[in-house]
Amino acid sequence: MATKSPPSVIEADEKSLESIAYASVAGIPTVEPHDLDRLGYSVWRWLAIRRDPLELAVRAAGARLMISEQEALQRIREGLRRQGVEL
Repeated sequence: MATKSPPSVIEADEKSLESIAYASVAGIPTVEPHDLDRLGYSVWRWLAIRRDPLELAVRAAGARLMISEQEALQRIREGLRRQGVEL
């Protein structure tokens, strides 16, 4: 049985919402890497819609954080500001 190599990954533009969202959560300590993925996805959805406060998006992610939720929100906000996102 032959196997094929996995498809290559095409990196998103660094100014795209996806890149901004995932960069803003990078470095936040979580129990598992998938927790960080869920957090990044929730921030991306928040950036795309901006209907609810950022606090609700972080809470809805259900990420198991190793720091307080307030500390995580502060880091996310700082990361978003560094990338030029107005809050």
